[in-house]
Amino acid sequence: MKLLILDRDGVINHDSDAYIKSLEEWIPIPGSIEAIAQLSKAGWTVAVATNQSGIARGYYPLATLEAMHARLRALVAEQGGELGVIVHCPHGPDQGCDCRKPKPGMLRAIAEHYQVPLAGVWFVGDSKGDLEAALAVDAQPVLVKTGKGERTLAKGVPETTLIFDDLAAIARELI
Repeated sequence: MKLLILDRDGVINHDSDAYIKSLEEWIPIPGSIEAIAQLSKAGWTVAVATNQSGIARGYYPLATLEAMHARLRALVAEQGGELGVIVHCPHGPDQGCDCRKPKPGMLRAIAEHYQVPLAGVWFVGDSKGDLEAALAVDAQPVLVKTGKGERTLAKGVPETTLIFDDLAAIARELI
């Protein structure tokens, strides 16, 4: 199985320091939807692991998050692709869960869902926490310069990190 795991905010859609709280605020980064569809059509399973502490903070309900993900799936399907499992962490940073990145719980859940090892699987993110989660499970950390990626890169990243301009560039590399 060719598995690719993506962070959501800043990788697939535009991010906001004020959180993505509504379907109207969920805006795909140009080329990201097409990239997921192209990867899917080329035999890749594309899964998503996303921290969504806005739920714990009361900024939006689970139903809004589900609507965003339904829209994401629909947009990928319109391009002839299919999106794999989406896992999210609804917890706040102080709740002590083991799913919130940089902890690797969501990545492990995806591996369990597909019954595959994570060693070498690319995990694409835009933050230090994403890269740390990848390293915690021996996955390949991949940084995109979209979202918080440029800021993350400026602060330094693990030397094994692969760096790309955006998700479309990753799709071109993998296909």
